Amino acid sequence: MLLDAGFLVSLDRGDAEAQEFLTAALRNQTLLSTTHPVVAQVWRDGARQVRLTRALTTIRVHPFDDGRAVGRLLAAAGTADVVDAHLVVSAIARDEPILTSDLDDLEHLAACLPHPGPRILHWT
Repeated sequence: MLLDAGFLVSLDRGDAEAQEFLTAALRNQTLLSTTHPVVAQVWRDGARQVRLTRALTTIRVHPFDDGRAVGRLLAAAGTADVVDAHLVVSAIARDEPILTSDLDDLEHLAACLPHPGPRILHWT
């Protein structure tokens, strides 16, 4: 399952639901991942982001190595959010759902694909 910035921010802020979700996923051996652009979006100061630092040791971080596919999706969608577009492209490449607090933007991007998009799950 690919995690968006909203979930990581929730973990960083000490949100109990986010921590419970992470704990349950680890207990159930659910693979959690995100992308380097998402990490860049939420990372500010590791010394002050102890919860996020700890969580990232359990979350696989995918590289940003598919810029052309991301650019094509942005062109098709008429948008400019590289981070969200990369999540969609990564989810398709890895056949993983996305857990997001930003349903509208991700659903718009997925709707602009020439094939069925990834499952997009809402995180509150």
